[in-house]
Amino acid sequence: MNCPRLWPRSTVRRLVGVAWGRVCLIGVVPVVPGKSRVGADQGEWPPSWILMFRILYRFLSTMVRLAVRSGRSKDLEIIVLRHQLNVVRRQVDRPPVNNDDRTLLGAIAAALPRPLREGWIVTPETLLRWHRRRIAHHWTQPPAPRTGRPPTSVELRELIVRLATENPTWGHRRIQGELARLGHQIAKTTVWQILTDNNIDPSPNRSDVTWTEFLHSQAAVACDFFNVDTAFLRRYYVLFFIKVQTREVFFAGVTTNPTGEWTTQAARNLFIAHGERLQGTRALVRDRGSQFIDSFDEIFRSEGFKILPTPVRTPVANTFAERWIGSVRRELLDRTIIWNQRQLERLITDYIAHHNQHRPHQSLGQRPPTPVDEPPDTPPATVTVLRTSRCDGLIHEYQNAA
Repeated sequence: MNCPRLWPRSTVRRLVGVAWGRVCLIGVVPVVPGKSRVGADQGEWPPSWILMFRILYRFLSTMVRLAVRSGRSKDLEIIVLRHQLNVVRRQVDRPPVNNDDRTLLGAIAAALPRPLREGWIVTPETLLRWHRRRIAHHWTQPPAPRTGRPPTSVELRELIVRLATENPTWGHRRIQGELARLGHQIAKTTVWQILTDNNIDPSPNRSDVTWTEFLHSQAAVACDFFNVDTAFLRRYYVLFFIKVQTREVFFAGVTTNPTGEWTTQAARNLFIAHGERLQGTRALVRDRGSQFIDSFDEIFRSEGFKILPTPVRTPVANTFAERWIGSVRRELLDRTIIWNQRQLERLITDYIAHHNQHRPHQSLGQRPPTPVDEPPDTPPATVTVLRTSRCDGLIHEYQNAA
């Protein structure tokens, strides 16, 4: 790299002359009295001395020029390297560093003062972390070979979960005994742990039938009233029926005075309009309201239904109907103002059509109860909920509406 000189040539020559004079003063070169040290007549000096003077002068001048040029070149090279480092930093967030890089950077950082270490890719905390990691790696023992019992195979785990799921009356001890008969030697504590990991109760109390499972097994229909207040503070009562298995809702009517006679007539209208949709249903779930009189229950008994009244002041027993009331309030009634009965009937009818044909349900695999792409007389298939153990002498209850 051709760099401009920092000093002019005359200054360099003057410096060389001063240096040469100092060499002569200390007795390296003999000085003739009355003669100039550099400008003396060359005829009075031997040719060997004159040649040596010229070589020494050129050597000193060359060294001075190299010193000046090398310092400038180093500065320029450092500037270029720093700029290249900034360019690389903009492209790489955290460059990979191996052990050799850590050793070199750590040694240089220990030799340089703190102000010169600014702008490095490492900090003192980084060096300390590398040091701790190196010590930990040095004293880490190699992993010892694993001893003890081998892990339970995936096939055996799946078999244990399947036995517990299909046989609710079996506990972890019973499952261990059945596996021993099949040739699988496994401890009861291992069976307990596998069932617990899969969120299955390992005790035999899983045979208790919940109210929801009982309603599914009975293929029940639930009914209930809910009230709506208009803008003029007039209260209307809406009667509806919901099929537990398919979540299909049937609109029964709106009235201001839900008497027993009106409710009985609504039950007759239900079978006239939707009798084919209720085929295969065997139970009716209702509360103990005074509107549900004996004539109302007799209509359902004549159709082969079993009446299942809920306990007193226990709305959770009619959970499917209560859940739908919450949905219709949150999605419709809380978002509009009702003015009269005609408007209420139209809105409820439209919402029930949307609920049955378009609204997805988690219990149905995110499908509506009666999708528009299926025939109206084909109810969607449902999943088995109540299952008992045939090994205990009970009957499997697999409900399928297909």
